[in-house]
Amino acid sequence: MPTDTNRILRTGLAAFGMASRVFHAPLIAAEPGLDLTAVASIRPEAVAEALPDVRVLPDPLTLCRDSEIDLVVITTPNDTHAPLAEAALGAGKHVVVEKPFTLSAWEAERLLRMAERSGLTLTVFQNRRWDSDFLTLRNVIASGRIGRPVQLESHFDRFRPIVPDRWRDRPGSGSGLWYDLGPHLLDQALQLFGMPEGMTVDLASLRDGAQTDDYLHAVLDYDRLRVILHATTLAAAEAPRFVLHGTSGSFEIRGLDPQEGQLKAGMRPGQPGWGEGAPDGTLIGAHGEEPVARRAGDYRPFYTGVRAAIETGALPPVTPQEALDLMRMLDAGRASAREGRRIRLQM
Repeated sequence: MPTDTNRILRTGLAAFGMASRVFHAPLIAAEPGLDLTAVASIRPEAVAEALPDVRVLPDPLTLCRDSEIDLVVITTPNDTHAPLAEAALGAGKHVVVEKPFTLSAWEAERLLRMAERSGLTLTVFQNRRWDSDFLTLRNVIASGRIGRPVQLESHFDRFRPIVPDRWRDRPGSGSGLWYDLGPHLLDQALQLFGMPEGMTVDLASLRDGAQTDDYLHAVLDYDRLRVILHATTLAAAEAPRFVLHGTSGSFEIRGLDPQEGQLKAGMRPGQPGWGEGAPDGTLIGAHGEEPVARRAGDYRPFYTGVRAAIETGALPPVTPQEALDLMRMLDAGRASAREGRRIRLQM
């Protein structure tokens, strides 16, 4: 549904937790075509302190139905994503949903059909597509310098031995590491290599007092290629972020993208040094090692793409097919871990 390209899109955040404060509010502010108009929160004083010019609404459902909002950004707990997206679409709003999109592929299909029928933009916040390490890896693959990729290891490891008291770490639908970091790791693999032929997933609860999965290990199998995805909360020793092996050499890059840390420190997107500062990569071949300059990360293209999709009818930055494919992989991984077997994805 193309709109007036000169119109500012009034944007509402459905919550004001960490994802909204650290990621979405600064990135919305950095996009000239968007205006953060309202936030739903039970702590209006916290919103007023951080965003004094923004209206505060009492709950997410009220925000989804507010007549002064054009775009709703859903940053609530994972099990509320589908019902709130449905409410927002039903009220004629464009919608951005934090990852994971929904809790199942059938929920995702229903929402995507609803958005298509209504001519509304519906997309998922997969910001890790614009991480510096991932952008550098894509460049190395495209350059052909390692030949044909045969194995990729992707680690998103942390050291958080104390289990926090938050919904992500309590038993319930959509909690645990598979729904937290799994969508990032899977989306990056899909961006690089498409849908695998099959996958085998191991989920475990390893910390003392853990009530949901805090460890994941997934193997995606392609024709003559294996992709290993790994995340844990008990890794004090740093592993490389990516290790890629190919027929002509290998590539390694360490260190997480700096944008999250910069945002938490109060840095604004686009300021000098934005997305920079993490270590360069290394290419290893038959004739030794050479450095590979790390590209700067930049999450701003996500909301630029959302605005363009709403204004022109173009595909959003995370397309409906990409969103659905990822949900199918999340479903398959959960089934694999539960049943202890490989799940076939391509017929």
